[in-house]
Amino acid sequence: MRHIEIAKVGYEYAGTAGPVTALREVTVDVATSEFLCLVGRSGCGKTTLLNLVAGFLSPTRGEIRISGRIVTGHGLDRGVVFQDFAQLFPWRTAQRNVEFGLEMRGAGAAERTETARRFLRLVDLERFAGAYPHELSGGMQQRVAIARALAYNPAVLLMDEPFAALDALTRDEMQRLLVDVWAETRKTVLYVTHNVAEAVYLADRVIVLSPHPGTVVADVRVALPRPRDPLSLAFLEYQRTIVGHLGGRG
Repeated sequence: MRHIEIAKVGYEYAGTAGPVTALREVTVDVATSEFLCLVGRSGCGKTTLLNLVAGFLSPTRGEIRISGRIVTGHGLDRGVVFQDFAQLFPWRTAQRNVEFGLEMRGAGAAERTETARRFLRLVDLERFAGAYPHELSGGMQQRVAIARALAYNPAVLLMDEPFAALDALTRDEMQRLLVDVWAETRKTVLYVTHNVAEAVYLADRVIVLSPHPGTVVADVRVALPRPRDPLSLAFLEYQRTIVGHLGGRG
């Protein structure tokens, strides 16, 4: 069943020398509960496409539908996690950050507390509920951001390179955590990354975008059981295939 429909979407913005085409004729469907990664070189439009699905930008042409409804702006049916650690409110504890979306929905105090605790437990941070962002590591802050995005129960989770600023070991740990969280919540996930190995580890499908201008050049279904072994021959073959679509090293 199609959950997100991106139909012949184009996006242009004003450059110093005139209009710049960031995306052209992009068509992608994402099934309910599917984990889809967008991969491409810098300037291919992958973050622009995510922002269009989020409703932060509007397409120049084409349309995007979620659950059959045209996206006309941001809504509580979409949770967003960014790369920047500053996405958390520094004056709120981890629990109060997770409660934010529930407050926007008008949930009562008891419901907010119970739900926030449940999602902090899901990301293994319940014991840090009273900590402020500056007291948490980068990986822990991203876990809080994921819990916050999930707590108000959006149908879609949008993630823009959320682990790119983390060290390699923490990034690997966060990837494993995200797979576990996705398996439990079964959210539809649209995930932007420039890291091919990360895409193969996480995704059901990988969409490869080209920057000339942003167009879809490949749609690769990753038919590997989870948990995935990044050192297996099958895993490495998927990496090789995607890098080939990127036109060189990824």
